[in-house]
Amino acid sequence: MDLGSLLNALILGVSIASIWLIAALGLTIIYGTAGVINMAHGEFIMLGAYSSYMLQFYLGVPYLLCLPASFVIVALVGLALERGLIRYLYNRPLDTLLATYGVSLVLMQGVRLIFGSDPKYLAVPEIFQSNVMLGSASISTFRIVVLGVTALLVFALWLLFYKTRFGVQVRAVMQNKEMAASFGINSGRIYMMTFALGAGLAGVAGALFGVLAIVLPTMGASYVVQAFLMVVVGGGSLAGSVVASGVTGEMQSVFAFFTNDTFARFIIFVLIVVFLRFRPQGLFAQAGARR
Repeated sequence: MDLGSLLNALILGVSIASIWLIAALGLTIIYGTAGVINMAHGEFIMLGAYSSYMLQFYLGVPYLLCLPASFVIVALVGLALERGLIRYLYNRPLDTLLATYGVSLVLMQGVRLIFGSDPKYLAVPEIFQSNVMLGSASISTFRIVVLGVTALLVFALWLLFYKTRFGVQVRAVMQNKEMAASFGINSGRIYMMTFALGAGLAGVAGALFGVLAIVLPTMGASYVVQAFLMVVVGGGSLAGSVVASGVTGEMQSVFAFFTNDTFARFIIFVLIVVFLRFRPQGLFAQAGARR
């Protein structure tokens, strides 16, 4: 066994985990707070990539500034969607699923009509185009940037939800929105803000993924499945999504080292199905029942 190659696989697993986690962060916020299964999450990721593309090639905005700009743009799209459609469908999960699936088709076809189906590419600073040697392992500098941004976002979300008044209100609404309302907490406002936040995080993910892969109207579909898996396995909590992404990312990388990437994904999906069969609530189930 080549230990250098195995070490490279383990490091690549961390990179895969960061990609899966950042794709799942926005979905975790939306599903964990409001219980909404947002089928348009992949298209929010796609909108983030196209927002960065427009800012770069039409306005000349540097790539690093495209990250917060994509957050704001897609958050506003999410805000409009929540106010115009989603807020009428809370506590109706099937209707929400169908409605957001319809929104995903509209967004995908709308982007295709505006930009066409030909691939687009995002430019990054030259400093992020090199590789870094970690022992005998080589990893792209930009993948390290993705890992750093992911860690920063997780820390910022932890502070937001566990160290601020807003976070206390969100957790109160998650547990019992009627009781929270009796204390003057507006659950509709909380749902609106968390939906916009989740959409904005998907926009950041799209700005990052647009560098790792080509930008296409259908690009969101390749990430949304993994995002849903991480949220469900994690139990809909931030900590659960972090652990689920880390474990599955490492497992896929190691399995791919011994077999191939396709068979590794097959093994991961089978293990997730078996895990959910015996623990359907996920790794870290929400404390208490949602009301």
